[in-house]
Amino acid sequence: MKGIAAFGAVIGLCTCAAIADTPTEPEDQTPSGKFLTATEVRPILAATQGSWIAVREFNGQDLLYFTHLLSWRCGLYGIRFAVNGADLQEFPMADCDVNAPMTVPSEATIYLEFPLGSIETIDVELLYDDLGTEVASFERANVMTP
Repeated sequence: MKGIAAFGAVIGLCTCAAIADTPTEPEDQTPSGKFLTATEVRPILAATQGSWIAVREFNGQDLLYFTHLLSWRCGLYGIRFAVNGADLQEFPMADCDVNAPMTVPSEATIYLEFPLGSIETIDVELLYDDLGTEVASFERANVMTP
């Protein structure tokens, strides 16, 4: 867990701002009922943490999917990830569409490609729009999809 060493082995909510170029101001957290804020999406992402990412073997590659997180991106400022303990890197996140907040645009990046069998562990760090963060670590076997 080199990339998340600052958090130790803690998995859960953290109030430290760790994502590069961290915004200094939180978004207004007034619930809208449209899942546009951290207040609205954090409980859902906490309950579905095991679905944040997925690994699929396809066409001779490992595909690392972020589709679930992208569906709840309106309450996030950013997503960072590390594969096999490497340094954290930003995942390209589509802008929030307040008229269709859970819809992932067809042109959005939803997965990244890696050599077949190369992904063993994935660390994920979320920066919510209230400036809170949450981190989780995943083993390949636990996030494989057919």
